[in-house]
Amino acid sequence: DRDTVQDVRDEFERAHQARPQMGVGGNVAALGAHDGGGQVVPVFGLAHVAGANVEVLRVHGGAAGAGMNMALACDLILASDQARFSEIFAQRGLSVDFGGTWVLPRLIGLHKAKELAFFADVISAEQAAEFGIVNKVVPHEQLDAETQDWANRLAAGPPLALAMTKRMLTLNASNDFKSALEAEGMAQTVNFYTSDTKEAVAAFLDKREPKFEGR
Repeated sequence: DRDTVQDVRDEFERAHQARPQMGVGGNVAALGAHDGGGQVVPVFGLAHVAGANVEVLRVHGGAAGAGMNMALACDLILASDQARFSEIFAQRGLSVDFGGTWVLPRLIGLHKAKELAFFADVISAEQAAEFGIVNKVVPHEQLDAETQDWANRLAAGPPLALAMTKRMLTLNASNDFKSALEAEGMAQTVNFYTSDTKEAVAAFLDKREPKFEGR
């Protein structure tokens, strides 16, 4: 009903006050979030997996163990052609940690996940792309500019719709088909009540780029 739709909409608006975020990292020892105003602040842990902000991560160098798994939890990953990845835990006498046992098989399948976890090999950026670990590999000197371009494209998108899409893609990985359809229906109903959807229609009719405000 209308009250339920409004409650859901209010929840997403509270969770998504800022524009979509861009995560950054050196060798992914630290992640960062771009607040839309140019400030980069450290973000540690895996809270961004279920967060409302859409994140782009850039990997310049080595991402091993915890660093790799925190990187995998981001929404989109761009890697330098000099980047390297490893589920290095087994070489240290440890089992996989930092959410890797959850996110890795969902990204690349169970058998490939076991291969990376059991052997703990170091793989190249190109191999990571073939496995489905990263979205794109770019020349090292172009990485910052390419990441910024992706972040700008996300920031120009409809924040509420992107937040709901991210949430559904994450949750529906373990939901049944019926639950996924129900979630999509609820989210689309919320979208129809937003100013962003009206702006998208108006921009299409006016043959211009839409200006989304997240409301």
